Amino acid sequence: MFYSVREYRGRKGEPKGIGWRDLRDLLVRAHIQLGGPIVLVWDNLRMHLVEPLREFIADHADWLTVFQLPSYSPDLNPQEGLWSLVKRDIGNLAAADLGQITRAVKRRLKQIQYHPELVDGCLAGIDLIMDG
Repeated sequence: MFYSVREYRGRKGEPKGIGWRDLRDLLVRAHIQLGGPIVLVWDNLRMHLVEPLREFIADHADWLTVFQLPSYSPDLNPQEGLWSLVKRDIGNLAAADLGQITRAVKRRLKQIQYHPELVDGCLAGIDLIMDG
């Protein structure tokens, strides 16, 4: 499981979330670290559909495969289960500031990363199982 977290502080010119370049860079880093092909299961987030990212995917079809989910299908999206695990852990957090929330989210994502059975559980719930 690879992830990226960005804090939005509302500053002028600051992006509200990750952009297509950030996602591209995350995919490249994951590919280098894994040393093998990547299969993505994507929802219809607008950023996933932008032309530069589609071109990047087409240019790297030798190691990058994308399966696009149907519109509004949270029951098929494995990330919904992962975020449910994160929200369950930090749901009652009385954070003093944004940084504390960010640290709690990163900590929980890191814990999930080291427990592949949790990720498998999210995949099994949508009839996807990781072999190996």
